[in-house]
Amino acid sequence: MKQSEIAKLASIEDKHWWFRERRALIASFIADVPPGRALDIGAAAGGNTRTLEAAGWKSTALEYDESAVELARARGLDVVQGDARDLPFDEDEFDAVVAYDVLEHIVEDDAVVSEIARVVRPGGKVYIAVPADPKLWSAHDDAVGHVRRYTRDSLVALFERPEFTLDLVKSWNVLLRPAIRLARRDSEGSDIEPMAAPINAALSGIIKLERHLPVGRRKGVSLLLNATVR
Repeated sequence: MKQSEIAKLASIEDKHWWFRERRALIASFIADVPPGRALDIGAAAGGNTRTLEAAGWKSTALEYDESAVELARARGLDVVQGDARDLPFDEDEFDAVVAYDVLEHIVEDDAVVSEIARVVRPGGKVYIAVPADPKLWSAHDDAVGHVRRYTRDSLVALFERPEFTLDLVKSWNVLLRPAIRLARRDSEGSDIEPMAAPINAALSGIIKLERHLPVGRRKGVSLLLNATVR
């Protein structure tokens, strides 16, 4: 991701509906998991890392971009600069890994998945989020440095290997998909922009509805995958 996009992300992620709900998802997934040591891959400025820490996890942020490393360190986080394709950690070092909106930026996504399997202990948890549906490709994807959007089958195929048991695969941001698709049809850049408070509140209310609705099998803007390492 471009440094300018990372800076914008850091400036809005605490209040923006998208990032707030992503953190709520992570918090819900780890709520019943005993805290241990967690790795947040592609942490950017560390919003998800702070969510892990708030839940009692000893968390390390892994980030490739130097400017993002500086932003996360300024927030007092434990940050390591490194490449997700060659994680600078020992085998079985972590009890959980979060990689939200990471795999789509890396051509060798299979190498990242292999590294995740290596550094997470047996019984540890893996939490993945990626953009869904190649048909939704837009200027936003170009602006934030995506190399692909995933289908459910292509994401599952990455993790259908002996090292993992799949616990959950579902779509996210289903209700707002039509509006986002329409908005991005004529967009010329990324969606990472400040938003008027009333609009932000309305979108937050809509996305929160998905916590209670059985829409995970429908087409969404993102895909979520949770797995346990064998």
